[in-house]
Amino acid sequence: MEALGIIETKGLTTLIEASDAMVKAARVQLVGYKQIGAGLVTAMVRGDVAACKAATDAGAAAAQRLGEVVAVHVIPRPHGDLEDIFPINFAPEADAKTTAKSRSTK
Repeated sequence: MEALGIIETKGLTTLIEASDAMVKAARVQLVGYKQIGAGLVTAMVRGDVAACKAATDAGAAAAQRLGEVVAVHVIPRPHGDLEDIFPINFAPEADAKTTAKSRSTK
C-alpha cells in the first residue's frame, strides 16, 4: 500500500501552490482536495513513504512563502478502511499516464 501525504492550509491559492510544489518535488499522485470551511483546505497525495515526505516538505515550504500552513502529515500505511470513507484512492494507471505525459512534454 502507498503512503498518504496530507497538507492543510488557509486559503485555496496557498493550497494550489503547495499542491504544485508537491507533485513537482517527488513522484506522488495528487488524489484529491477538500474544502473544510473557515478558509481551510486540505490536499492529499499518494506515493511511497519517502516521496510523500519529500512532497509534503516541499509543499509546506511553498505554502509558507505564500500563506499559512495549518498542518502537514504523512501516514506511512493508511488502513484500508480509510479508502472506503475518504477520497484517497491511488490509481497506479493514472500515475503511469502522468509519468508518460511529463516525459513527452520535456
